[in-house]
Amino acid sequence: MTAHDRVPFDVESYTRYVHEGAATGRCFICEIAQGLRDNHLLVFRDEIVIAFLARAPTLFGYCLVAPVEHRTNVLGDFTEDEYLAMQQRVHRVGRALTRAVPTERLYVLSLGSHQGNAHVHWHLAPLPPEVPYEQQQYAALMHENGYLHIPDAEQRTLAERIRREIG
Repeated sequence: MTAHDRVPFDVESYTRYVHEGAATGRCFICEIAQGLRDNHLLVFRDEIVIAFLARAPTLFGYCLVAPVEHRTNVLGDFTEDEYLAMQQRVHRVGRALTRAVPTERLYVLSLGSHQGNAHVHWHLAPLPPEVPYEQQQYAALMHENGYLHIPDAEQRTLAERIRREIG
């Protein structure tokens, strides 16, 4: 793995974009699941979930896992069995990710908002070994600290490595 430059992230533009999407009913995860958007590299898909690499990752290997079906409440929109099936996939992708990328700790979070990015999704963010404590946890995830510029070819290679690890 090579070191990657961190580049500024335009938080204000991104916030406007997701608010506009919410106001118009546009859902980027549904667009990916329906094949209407091909700018995200899929690492896994089955009848229940899709998993793909983040486009502006703050950590190398950062993935998102989401139900194929549009759901907006992390617990309320799932039966217990559906939720457990989702978590089995989160676990499967997370294990593959930690085999593909050096990882001291895998962060797993469900983020999003009804005001933007409402489609339920889990963030799987592999913290590399030896990151100083003050740069871990939320500091490692915040776009205010920039994101990693990873060349497209390297992202494609990474996606393939994760797919192989998933099996």
